[in-house]
Amino acid sequence: MDLYLDTADQDAWADLMPSGLFRGITTNPLLAHRAGLTYPTINWADMAHRARDLGAQELHAQVFGPVETYLDWASRLYEAGATAGLRTVVKIPMTPDALKAVPAVRALGGPILLTAVYDPKQVIVAKALVADFVAPYFGRMQEAGLPALDHLSKMQAIVGGTPRILVASLRTSDQMVSLAALGLDCFTLAPDIARSLLSDPMTEQATAAFEAAAAGRDL
Repeated sequence: MDLYLDTADQDAWADLMPSGLFRGITTNPLLAHRAGLTYPTINWADMAHRARDLGAQELHAQVFGPVETYLDWASRLYEAGATAGLRTVVKIPMTPDALKAVPAVRALGGPILLTAVYDPKQVIVAKALVADFVAPYFGRMQEAGLPALDHLSKMQAIVGGTPRILVASLRTSDQMVSLAALGLDCFTLAPDIARSLLSDPMTEQATAAFEAAAAGRDL
């Protein structure tokens, strides 16, 4: 099971990465905006070093702007990862124009994730393009009225292991449980979902009882 923390908020990184729960960190322009960052000015070398220092093995970041700029941007992200000593993954949205950049980016030798996936047919495209990861937006599928669980089941059957399905856009930890029961084992989680995964009221109650007993008192 590989989990990724889905945010550009470095306070959330500092809070959650030391848990050892996450293989890495994923982000994109929308998450950066929510964290108060201006995406084109982000220093990815600094971000990669910060992620590594907090225990991340991978940092996934998304291309932006004209497709013609993707190759240079991807090259800089891979270099930032190599310098920091962690694996950087270039995220490319699954639009016709963006997909044109995949062969050239792949030729750089680093891993690629194809993102914003909603339909099983897109996994066929990702497999043909030899992507390393494909990221279906599960929560958004459900909110759009799509048969999200059925779509994920079909995607899993299509990939046969490659590319790896990195499930994104989860709204609750219960959604993750349902998907894990289908055999999916790679998820990216927003900080609030990550925190809900780490806690349970009944576990807290049981632990309080243990501590009370150890102290020689009744709870």
